[in-house]
Amino acid sequence: MRILLILAALLPFAGPVHAQTPDLPPAAFRADALSIEGLINGQYAYLDRFPGGVMPMSDVLRAEASAVHDRSSLLLYAEHAITALADHHAITGSSFSDSRALVPSYADLWIETQGRAWRITAVREGSPAEAAGVRPGQALEAVGGVATGDAVRAFWGELGLEPGGDRDGFAARVLAAGRRDRERDLTISGRRLTLPNLYATGGADRPPLTVSETGGRRVIRFNDSLGDNDTVAAFDAAMAGARPGQPILIDVTDTASGGNTVVARAVMGWFVTEARPYQIHNLPSEERETGVPRQWIEQVLPRPGKHHDGPVTVRVGRWTGSMGEGLAIGFDALGARVEGGRMAGLLGAVYDLRLENSGLTIKIPAERLYAVDGTPREAFEPRR
Repeated sequence: MRILLILAALLPFAGPVHAQTPDLPPAAFRADALSIEGLINGQYAYLDRFPGGVMPMSDVLRAEASAVHDRSSLLLYAEHAITALADHHAITGSSFSDSRALVPSYADLWIETQGRAWRITAVREGSPAEAAGVRPGQALEAVGGVATGDAVRAFWGELGLEPGGDRDGFAARVLAAGRRDRERDLTISGRRLTLPNLYATGGADRPPLTVSETGGRRVIRFNDSLGDNDTVAAFDAAMAGARPGQPILIDVTDTASGGNTVVARAVMGWFVTEARPYQIHNLPSEERETGVPRQWIEQVLPRPGKHHDGPVTVRVGRWTGSMGEGLAIGFDALGARVEGGRMAGLLGAVYDLRLENSGLTIKIPAERLYAVDGTPREAFEPRR
């Protein structure tokens, strides 16, 4: 089977499902559904997360795949198969109006298990949850009036899978983010709240960057714009206004939707005078296919006429995602100070995998990424 692979950034929104190919016979859609398990087992870079080194499957999921007969049932199955990975960096390229919200792009609560509690460890700045008075340290007690633990078990039970381990926090975060077409009903530390989903709030258009001066530092905040090539010109303009030797603070705490290496290398290129390594890539699928491992180091290069020699600090947090995390490990390799808390911990670099018959796309991490010292990107924490 021929599958088109395209390196892709995590997009903030997967568009609605609509016909992209002529009508196909049910068998063609079913064949695409049945191909997803093998495709993931061939291309997914993090199979070592699962028992036996294969994607989680169940009788429920296999029966659903065998029952696929049209585009909608294929997409629904694809969403379920991707969910089984419990990986916030794996999504489908299309969606339904009532699909679950993408985390972290359209989430405002970061939730982790602490003993028997479902603890909120971070709240997104400027979000509906923050406006409602939700604060880190509070507990998510129920979703839709159902105790969080029961909701998590039902989340996985729908797929015939068991909760436990990292799967618990993943499910709680997805449940708290809600569905795209409706408000959220969350009970948090004794208060039952009705919150809009982040698809509904949208927000006004923002410039790629917000630039300010604080305590002698030039502060450049990225407004979830690392996937926009226009950000390069905006950053160049921001840096052109910096005084020689002025300290620079690069704020990537609002980069949950990721981006691309063009923007990241353009940013880091201001702060090097020679080629410097900034991250390591590893492609497990090639080793699976050929028995020969493949790994390479990506470099950042200086940009002619664009250089700044002042100290650099990078600020990160839970809504620093994907390419924002790449910037953090890259600047760390260049000797910059990285400050803040844990990042989103999104796994690897995402490839687009297009199913042969329907053209439906799934997006999964196919490369593992590491800091230049060998630390997995998803495990990196600020050290200074």
